[in-house]
Amino acid sequence: MGIVLKQSFRNTIIIYGAFLIGGINTIVFYPRILESEFYGMVTFLLSASNLIMPLTAFGVQYTIVKFFSSYQTKEEKDKFLSSVIFIPLFIALPLGFLWDYVHDWIMNRITEENKIIEDYTFSIYLIAIACAYFELFYSWTKVQLQTVFGNILKELWNRVVVMLLLLAVFLGLITKSGFIFYLTGAYLLRVLVMMCYAFYMYFPKFYFKLPNNFNEILQYSLYIILAGSAGAILLDIDKIMIPGKDTIEKAAYYSVAVFIGSFIEAPSRAMTQILQPLTSKSLNEFKNKEVENLYKKSSINLFLVGGLFFLLVNCGVTELFKIMPEKGYTGGEWVVLMISAAKLYTMFLGSNGAIISNSKFYKITLPLAVGMSLTVYLLNKLFYFNLGFGTDGLALATLITILSFNTIKLWFVHYKFKITPFTPKSLKMFFIILILFFCFYFWDFNLPILKIADFSITPIINIILKSIIILILYVFLVLKLKISNEFDSLLKRFYR
Repeated sequence: MGIVLKQSFRNTIIIYGAFLIGGINTIVFYPRILESEFYGMVTFLLSASNLIMPLTAFGVQYTIVKFFSSYQTKEEKDKFLSSVIFIPLFIALPLGFLWDYVHDWIMNRITEENKIIEDYTFSIYLIAIACAYFELFYSWTKVQLQTVFGNILKELWNRVVVMLLLLAVFLGLITKSGFIFYLTGAYLLRVLVMMCYAFYMYFPKFYFKLPNNFNEILQYSLYIILAGSAGAILLDIDKIMIPGKDTIEKAAYYSVAVFIGSFIEAPSRAMTQILQPLTSKSLNEFKNKEVENLYKKSSINLFLVGGLFFLLVNCGVTELFKIMPEKGYTGGEWVVLMISAAKLYTMFLGSNGAIISNSKFYKITLPLAVGMSLTVYLLNKLFYFNLGFGTDGLALATLITILSFNTIKLWFVHYKFKITPFTPKSLKMFFIILILFFCFYFWDFNLPILKIADFSITPIINIILKSIIILILYVFLVLKLKISNEFDSLLKRFYR
């Protein structure tokens, strides 16, 4: 776990720095500078591009991770990379020629009051292509076990650019419309930087000859593209569905709550960057004991860190919503709780997804992803459109879907590999999180209202004081019960 913890720690710092900047953008700048209508449109455009991106990428980013370590010679590796780098163009170019039809399809599925989207749909296409090739070149560096620079571009780049562009709008340097176009340009520039770094890390000799297992590569990519497209529906279909019923401002309100709930997953995103290639390498070399070791250690360490941020987020979210500028943002506590619970369960499974997608059983990812996308779509229709549960219904649909299908994945890995992420420490960790949650979720400091101008600082004081107490108790219990050797070692290193 040495290289995993080393790069995961660096990536976690980067991602939480990105989340901090993203939080300032989401909670402070977006609502006050772009306001909810234009922020809702940005949310819609980015979510729509996320839905298209897996299709344009053709699964190549996962294909590189799975197959690269299986080749023994540089010539074989170069033939492989030469063959996959152009594959996304076979989707991207026809899609660009047919974009007028895609534009009409999008506009026919939103309400009349949300027609503000019409002038910006081509940004969906450009951002999707840029993200597809970014992921390809990021995987290019992952297989060299270098994830930190790519993670900076993936997590920090866009959020810093958004902050700078929002400040430019505030200062009158650009218009709100210009914000969209400059943001699109930033995505295109990011992929060029990532490409240069990928070629710097490993520059292949380009061959016009396919590798011997190209049919296997195409078959894998086809499965992954379908699975990835279906999986993207789970993540972004709710934000896409909102403008079909409510005003686009609701997409902004829901997006803020989802962002807050997703805050806890940063360690998982950081660790996955290095777990994917390491798991693939262990599977390719038939080192099943090493796979199991990665599975258990990634599970308990992600559960530990994710549990802390689950508590900090949910026990302070009510106060956090009090400082939002519009009343529409308040009342999202249930959305935050359900989304964060879903993320925490996913983190608890550790390298489960990496084991499935990089093993010979990868084909199961397609029916699982299709099942997840259909389930979340039908539940969204039921809870949001039919039963009128509002955005709480969208979050509930996501929670039910993730709990159900992640449990199936847990069973599948156990059935095929005879391994689980469970250890006796897992149960201890669960009770620590549960007890502290019920102790602090319903309690706040009863402080007098303090204001600077029209801004109340009492909620911020409440959040800070409660977070300090939770942090101290949590770390004490984790150390006392010896939950994680890696966590103990990390704290001792900082103490020294």
